[in-house]
Amino acid sequence: MSALRGPLFVEIGNVPRDYAWGRVDGVAGVLGTAGTGGPEAELWLGAHAGSPSRAVSGASWATLLDWERESRTTLPFLLKILVSAGPLSLQAHPTPAQAAAGFAEENARGIPLEAAHRNYKDPSAKPELIVALEDGFEALCGFRPTAEILADVDVLSARSGSDALVPWRTELAGPEGLRTGFSWLLGGGPDVDLAVAALVAAAVGDDRFELITRLAAAYPGDPGIAVALMLHHVTLAAGESLWLPAGNIHAYLRGAGVELMGPSDNVLRGGLTPKHVDTAELQRVLTFAASEDDHLVPVPIAENVRAYRPRIHASGADVPFELLAVTGDARIDLAGPSIAIATDGSFALAAADEAFEVPRGSAVFLTRAAAVQVTGSGRLWIATAG
Repeated sequence: MSALRGPLFVEIGNVPRDYAWGRVDGVAGVLGTAGTGGPEAELWLGAHAGSPSRAVSGASWATLLDWERESRTTLPFLLKILVSAGPLSLQAHPTPAQAAAGFAEENARGIPLEAAHRNYKDPSAKPELIVALEDGFEALCGFRPTAEILADVDVLSARSGSDALVPWRTELAGPEGLRTGFSWLLGGGPDVDLAVAALVAAAVGDDRFELITRLAAAYPGDPGIAVALMLHHVTLAAGESLWLPAGNIHAYLRGAGVELMGPSDNVLRGGLTPKHVDTAELQRVLTFAASEDDHLVPVPIAENVRAYRPRIHASGADVPFELLAVTGDARIDLAGPSIAIATDGSFALAAADEAFEVPRGSAVFLTRAAAVQVTGSGRLWIATAG
């Protein structure tokens, strides 16, 4: 049975990734499945070679990576369930051109794909959106206006009773303040260490700067603590979403979400992490401009169906995926291969004389375009080509 002629519905699964920042039994808690007893940070649903989803039964292929090879079709997205108990790294993702060039350059230098110091794991871009699965999802997302940053630095500088923050403030107040202020922090050195220490000491006991204290407890002395003051601190309610295009600096802080992105694992890190940090490459891909509203507002497209569409933003105009949130009975026309997962309730899918049950915690791959009748209630997420 070929990948092109096989069943429409194939149940898929994967093993949660146990990154240290994950919540204990985090993915299991979101999906109502059995936990591992350790940190569960991400569940990958897609064909990426780093952790391709496996077919549970009924397919000629073992994993979605095999399906891509058999069908000669590329799945243009990677769907994840993400559950964070603590901050992820400060990071940004490259454009398609930057990813292709960086991947080729590191290959030419002979850097193994699994090397800890490698930046580009694949030749693809990683624009992404995230939708909160619970109230209180926190993130840092995009640069704040320079004037707002300077006002906070002045408050903390006066409170510190020292001149340790003056060099950083001078950089921030220059004509390219976001770039030079950021670069100064990531350059490190004794002056940066003193500035970070002064910032943390001045923030203690002030709820307005609670995040600085929290980050300092997790990553003592990290320049990323000060970088956080340069970024928007966003808290999402369940169902609210952020759009994170190439060049956007961000970090998820805590909470559970469903994440949809390009089929890539390319991450340029800038701090708040024990992993490899390449400050020069990060700054090369960053967009040094104050970010406007990065919320992605879903669009109702049918009864009980809302679509999170990156192309609503200019920076997502050419992004070939979208995420559908289904809460009840609906008819949905899917233009190509898709992945669905239920995080609440239970659903039944029917199309092309086939039917498939999707209870909470179950995921299914739809191998081709179809007009799908959905019945049930809860929360069903469908990643599909836009």
